[in-house]
Amino acid sequence: MGGSLKGAEALLEELARYPGPLVLVHGGGPRIGAFLERLGFPTRFEGGLRVTPPEQMEAVEMVLTLVGKELAQGLSQRGRPALALSGRDALLLRGRALPHLGRVGEVVGVEVRPLLALLEAGYTPLLAPIALDEAGPLNVNADTAAGAVAGALGWPVVFLTDVEGVYRDPKDPSSRLPHLTRAEALALKAEGVLQGGMIPKVEAALKALEAGAPWAAIARGGPGVLSRVLGGEAGTRFTLEAPGRPA
Repeated sequence: MGGSLKGAEALLEELARYPGPLVLVHGGGPRIGAFLERLGFPTRFEGGLRVTPPEQMEAVEMVLTLVGKELAQGLSQRGRPALALSGRDALLLRGRALPHLGRVGEVVGVEVRPLLALLEAGYTPLLAPIALDEAGPLNVNADTAAGAVAGALGWPVVFLTDVEGVYRDPKDPSSRLPHLTRAEALALKAEGVLQGGMIPKVEAALKALEAGAPWAAIARGGPGVLSRVLGGEAGTRFTLEAPGRPA
């Protein structure tokens, strides 16, 4: 559930009705930016990732925690019991810092047993993308965290955002690409077709595949999105190789 989602009501309805197990990872980008601005902190991005100096980390974590609680409440009130967690809890996410970005990190380990236990008990885990290294909490891009969790579980992963998928022409929504192999996605990145927040989404999708996810997809959140993505009717789906070829 990407931080760029502008409205979550329809998405919560969709997720609450989904009949299968789900592990959800959420961001909170716009709200983090607004809160940092209120505190007088500047906002800067590099390669689609929020630069997070140590003095901003507490504020970032506060917003992510609040967003998680609100989403968990919304799902629970719609009949799907959900628990808001952080990667700190039970050491769910172990991270490695990217020093040039401050307290931003990548995931190097996922503890899946608590997630599976919650699913078995009938709860939907809703995870804030905070990882831990030796120095403390790290701000992890939500898509990066979701990809790591999916890879560790061996599950498909769907990155929900406010665009239909990857566009061949970023200015033309009709140029959506329904399927990309790893090689094709890397070629688009090299050509400069991928821009802004789409870069970490695609990178997270590819890392999820490499970690064990059977496929990954990027799609616009909204009514029916999960069934449409599963049916290949929405978003951009990523696989290691083209369909019909060995992975």
